[in-house]
Amino acid sequence: MDTILADYSISMTEFKKNPARIVRDAGQSPVAVLSHNKPAFYMVSPQLFEALVEELADREIEDLARNRLSQKDSAIEVDIDSI
Repeated sequence: MDTILADYSISMTEFKKNPARIVRDAGQSPVAVLSHNKPAFYMVSPQLFEALVEELADREIEDLARNRLSQKDSAIEVDIDSI
């Protein structure tokens, strides 16, 4: 059995009948749209999608910063005033 990563779920058939109502009723909560009782896709609001994308970008930047900090022994010291 597949794990459903949403508090709300709906069948593909019901979703097709009136997707706008599902979006409106869900508000900011994700909805799992099921096909044969398995998640086919997740529907999220634009605000939630933007928040997810921002979180992923933040994590990438954090990983890059941590990687660079771990390599600071090989950094070259620069005097910004001499530029």
